[in-house]
Amino acid sequence: MAKIRRPAVAGMFYEWAADALKVQVESCFLHSFGPKKLPKVNMDGPREIVGLVCPHAGYVYSGSVAANAYFSLAADGKPDTVVILGPNHTGHGSGVAVVKEGFWRTPFGDVAIDKAVAEDLLQQTSVLDVDDVAHSQEHSIEVQLPFLQYLYDGEFKFVPICFLMQDLESAREIGKALAAILRNRNAVVIASSDFTHYESQAEVEKKDFAALNAVEALDEHKFYTVLENQNISACGYAPIGALITYAKASGARRAELLSHQTSGDITGDKSSVVGYAAVSFKK
Repeated sequence: MAKIRRPAVAGMFYEWAADALKVQVESCFLHSFGPKKLPKVNMDGPREIVGLVCPHAGYVYSGSVAANAYFSLAADGKPDTVVILGPNHTGHGSGVAVVKEGFWRTPFGDVAIDKAVAEDLLQQTSVLDVDDVAHSQEHSIEVQLPFLQYLYDGEFKFVPICFLMQDLESAREIGKALAAILRNRNAVVIASSDFTHYESQAEVEKKDFAALNAVEALDEHKFYTVLENQNISACGYAPIGALITYAKASGARRAELLSHQTSGDITGDKSSVVGYAAVSFKK
């Protein structure tokens, strides 16, 4: 019997019923902070996008920012495999954890794990473990799936990698391994991360744009340095570091900031906000 990872945050971060979730996802695309129109998948797209940075808060807060990334992906075509890198907020499980088989369920249905890619990664890395516990209650990867399912139904496979251990060396190791394994595959890598947490709107914007400048420069070392020097509380910094490493090794020539907003832009309370960004990496 196939192993199924059931949704941990449906009904909290996003709607639990498929019909309501479809309306919610579409509202993210139509939002004034989103692309303001629904996406259309270009099946003959150029497939120039090798990676995306997407936020992972509740859809009411960051869904419109994430929609900008998924709108650009839809116009670029359809990947066969999506690798989603996310931070481990729960503290459970291994330092860097992958699920290598089975399905992940959302209200939109089940998405199959790309077992071949997961097993190749396990063979080519020393830091990666198979660990379902690390993923069981983690939201950062799960919240990306309904957007992908909205675009592509169930016609893609994915690999989830959860980082509790977020040092630069581990991030680079995963990024280099992904570049080697995905070289001849039609794939995209998504780094799931929010940016500065619970500071004033002005401070969040200042810190986030300093970090995003390093991302746009395709410089993972500079990115880590900026985070440390400016005490920036981005939660998924290893996923972003791994994505930058992967993107450069995969021929990415540029990273483009598609959107930046804060929770305060949604709620109107800008005294203590969280920053959200969408970035695309293109060949």
